[in-house]
Amino acid sequence: MGNTRKIMLGVTTTALTMGLAGCDSSSVDLPPQPTDGNCDDWDWDDEQGVWVCDDDSTYRGHYYYGGRYYKDKNSLLISSDYEKYKNSASFKGGTQSSSGFGSGSKSYGG
Repeated sequence: MGNTRKIMLGVTTTALTMGLAGCDSSSVDLPPQPTDGNCDDWDWDDEQGVWVCDDDSTYRGHYYYGGRYYKDKNSLLISSDYEKYKNSASFKGGTQSSSGFGSGSKSYGG
């Protein structure tokens, strides 16, 4: 029983370590935070691949891309500049709403 516990502990530790290592992979290769003077605190939006202002200014919650603020996600998404970026190889986002466990292809009998 002692060896089984040691093996299970090793397997569990390895799985946790590998899982935690993957949690921070989204920070790799992020573009630098904007240096715009209107916002002092930025959060990365991994889904949209842009920075979001998170300070107490009037720009709080605004998305920032290409030197411009977008007041909300919809304003960002309808921007032709952002659309070009999102469809390019340089897009830094990555969280797709259709990815993840259980989102594989579906087939229907017939």
